[in-house]
Amino acid sequence: MATDRDTVLEAAVGVLSRRPTAHMDEIARAAGISRATLHRLFPGRDALIREVGLLGLQRFAAALDTADTGAGDAEAALRRLVDASVPDAMLCAFLAGENQLYEHDDINDLWEVQIARLHALFLRGQQEGVFRIELSAAWLSEAFFDLVAGIGWSIQDGRLAPREAAFSLAELFLGGALRRPDARTPHPPAHSTPDRKPETDTP
Repeated sequence: MATDRDTVLEAAVGVLSRRPTAHMDEIARAAGISRATLHRLFPGRDALIREVGLLGLQRFAAALDTADTGAGDAEAALRRLVDASVPDAMLCAFLAGENQLYEHDDINDLWEVQIARLHALFLRGQQEGVFRIELSAAWLSEAFFDLVAGIGWSIQDGRLAPREAAFSLAELFLGGALRRPDARTPHPPAHSTPDRKPETDTP
C-alpha cells in the first residue's frame, strides 16, 4: 500500500513541534513506517522539515481561501478564518517555532504572501471601525497567528479539547482586538512612539 506523504508530514510535525532535534527514527515510528521508507520519501531531515513547512503554509493559504477574508464584515471573516485554521493549528505551531524554515527563499516568499493577506483583513477591519486602531494591523496579524499556534500546542498537550479550540481562540483574540464603541482609546506608553499610523498601513 502506498504511503501518503501528507499523513507522514502530519505525524512528523507532531514530533518536531515539541522536539525540534528529534531523529528520523522517532519520526518514522510516529508515522508508523520504517526509517527506510521515510528516507525514500524524504532524502534527509532538512528536506523533511522543509516539506512540513510548505505543507503548513499551503494549509494556512487554503484556510484564508476558505474563509474568503476579503468578503463581508471583517469580524465575520475572522471568525470564518478561525474555523478554517484551527484544524491545522499544529502545523501553524510548527511554522511559528521552526526557525530553520526561513533559510529558504521560497518558504519566506510564501510566508510573506500569507501574512500580507492576514494583514489586509485587519487593516480593512480597522478602516471599517471593527478592530482597534491603536493596535497596528501588522501586530494583530502576528498575534493572531501566534494564538493559532498556541491552540495547536495546547491541543497536543491535552490542555484544550479540540471541540473547544475555535471558540477559545475567537473569544480570546476578539476580546482584545474588537473596537468597543463605548471604550476610550488609550494612549500608547510614553516611551513608545509608533513608526506609522495603523490606518496608513499597506498590506
